[in-house]
Order: sequence, then structure tokens, then C-alpha cells
Amino acid sequence: MPVYRERLWPTPWIYIATLLLVPASILVLAPVSMPAGIVTGIVLYGACVGVLSITSPVVEVADGVLRAGRAEIALSQTGRAIAADEVQARVEMGTGLDARAYLVTRGWVKTLVRVPIEDATDPVPYWLVSSRRANELAAAINGSRRPEHGEDAD
Repeated sequence: MPVYRERLWPTPWIYIATLLLVPASILVLAPVSMPAGIVTGIVLYGACVGVLSITSPVVEVADGVLRAGRAEIALSQTGRAIAADEVQARVEMGTGLDARAYLVTRGWVKTLVRVPIEDATDPVPYWLVSSRRANELAAAINGSRRPEHGEDAD
């Protein structure tokens, strides 16, 4: 049973904005065929909604493992997770970003969690994971970590 689970769905505004494909398709195809423009617009919109929904990553903490998107790491190999608000997240994703970091971020999610990697053989210094409930995700990671690290779990 997961301690924490979240799917990073796009915001409703992303789905609404992609509706512009319908009139754009009609505009392009109207000189040829109005019904073709309407059908093409609807098909393109459906495809975009499908792709956005299917590719939305899942972030999960369960059984001593952090899963973010297609990657997973044992919590015993991680340091203390730190939640970043919107301002801190902007710095983390901008001037503070290490090019070696593993990213599971979405532009429509404004907060994130930084998870340091303590495995000396891992070239990735930390993970940045988007989360709408960053404080809860950080608490779940820190609360599920192995006690041998000598830290108090939050």
C-alpha cells in the first residue's frame, strides 16, 4: 500500500487551451472541406488529450521505494527530502539546477521536492520531482526512510 501517490495530471487550462486545435483545423481545412476540418480538429484534440493523460507521470512512495515516472530508487539510498515552494522551485529549475539531476517535472505544477542521492556510485546528485503536495511528498519520503541513516523521520 503506497504511503504517498500522486499523478501529475495537466491542469484543466491545458485541456481547454488544446481546444484551439479544433478551430485551427477548421480554418486550415475549410477551403477544402468543412466536415474534414471539423473531424480533423476533433481527432487532433482527442489525440492531444490522450497523450497528455497517458504520459502524466505517477509519483509514489511505497515499500521503501520512491517511484517517479519510470524510475525508482530505494529510500535507503536517498538523503533528506526538501519541499520547494514556487519561488524556491524556480531557482531549483533555473540557476540552481545541476545538469546531472534526474528530473520528473511538469511546468503546470509549481512546487517540487528535491531528493538528494547518497549512493556514491550514482552519478545523479539529486532528483527533482514535481508535486502539487510537495510538503506531503517530502514528509512521506522522510518518514519512510530507513533508520540506519541516523536521522529523525518527520
